[in-house]
Amino acid sequence: MEPLIDLDKKLLVYLNGFHADWLDPVILQMTQTEFWIPLYLFLIYLIFRNYNSRAWLVLAGVALAILLADQITSSLMKPFFARFRPSQEPTLKGLVHLIMKSDGTFYTGGLYGFASSHAANSFATAMLMWLLFKDKYKWMVFIFVWAAGLTYTRIYLGVHYPGDILVGGIIGLLSGWAGYRFFRYLNTKVKFKTEDQLAEGD
Repeated sequence: MEPLIDLDKKLLVYLNGFHADWLDPVILQMTQTEFWIPLYLFLIYLIFRNYNSRAWLVLAGVALAILLADQITSSLMKPFFARFRPSQEPTLKGLVHLIMKSDGTFYTGGLYGFASSHAANSFATAMLMWLLFKDKYKWMVFIFVWAAGLTYTRIYLGVHYPGDILVGGIIGLLSGWAGYRFFRYLNTKVKFKTEDQLAEGD
């Protein structure tokens, strides 16, 4: 594993080296969940527009996907592997570009970073949305571009190695697929009354 770990560090230092002062605050905002609320609201709108009363079943699948992605990476992998983030790694001190926040401190993230929860959550969302809408909205494939861009911000900020991102992304894709399958399962088990039945009082 040592050659892979060493390669991961070198790749991080190389990619993290591409930064600009004007871009730092932009990236810092882009990595925040709040920044993407309009996109999330748009996706929820698409879900309700296309699935109507069954939209709640879709949201159950979304919840499972995010729960799996987040808990596997944050609650299981990070404390188990206990791998320091680049921003917390003593041997990389001075080699990683960190961004200063408005309060005068550097953005360093938590202590451990393997695997990336940002990558897992974003790719879980992307996979699930793509599976839901790939036949209706061909442009939905670009949601993977969003997921990749969001996860790259973690390398730019110096809080994740490329390996953290890669593994987190794979976990996210699998979690998104599991969430979609969960929705499909619920969709076959949960029965909704039709409008005619409701009108008749059945």
